[in-house]
Amino acid sequence: MTAVRYPAVAGLFYPDDAVELEEMVRQFLAAAEAPADLIPKALIAPHAGYVYSGPIAASAYRLLLPAKDQIERVVLLGPAHRVAFAGLALPSVDAFVTPLGRVAADRQAIAKLADLPYVLRFDAAHEPEHSLEVQLPFLQEVLTEFKLVPIVVGLTEPETVAEVLERLWGGPETLIVVSSDLSHYHDYHTARCLDRATSQAIEDLDPSRLNEESACGRIPVAGLLLVARKHGLKAKTLDLRNSGDTAGSKDQVVGYGAYAFF
Repeated sequence: MTAVRYPAVAGLFYPDDAVELEEMVRQFLAAAEAPADLIPKALIAPHAGYVYSGPIAASAYRLLLPAKDQIERVVLLGPAHRVAFAGLALPSVDAFVTPLGRVAADRQAIAKLADLPYVLRFDAAHEPEHSLEVQLPFLQEVLTEFKLVPIVVGLTEPETVAEVLERLWGGPETLIVVSSDLSHYHDYHTARCLDRATSQAIEDLDPSRLNEESACGRIPVAGLLLVARKHGLKAKTLDLRNSGDTAGSKDQVVGYGAYAFF
């Protein structure tokens, strides 16, 4: 019997009806600007409810359409929100399920991490976690077929994330996606200032300028910046808004940024 990880936030963060979900994602992608024909090696995309962050995430995922048949593996990292643990958590399941279907886990790639002491099999970290799940419908819509390396990042150092990414870096068949929102629950003006500073640090590939206020996914983002700098990539901000711009009050907002690494 195949073990699968079922959705935790379908019907909450995004529609649980496949037709409605696909239509929503397609509308977001159609409205997003595509700045260039360059295919990114890595993306950073937000992970809130789609009415809040979906338009921003779409600006990153639209870049993948020219590579829909090229990308075969997605290494997806997101921060732990529900379960506290140390290290990086992999699931034991064979596939992740969304209303749009199943995505198989890449067992061959996952095996490359087996000897790392800070990488553990920990399904409990994955079961309630939304940071990875909300990225999957976008990936399912823009890519023809791919396997997944799903990693929930707990308490660890950016250098451990960088080591994992280095092992899985691969070539054009492999895409890295880091799931992260930016500042949380500041007023609109404060959030814009904080998020602009975070975006500049990302574009400069400088993880030393990120802190706990910068992004909930600060650790995986910082790990990506370390590896991107090593590989000579350049980062571009694709969209930078917050919940006050999309579907919420401006009194307390959450920041959302989309970034591509070429």
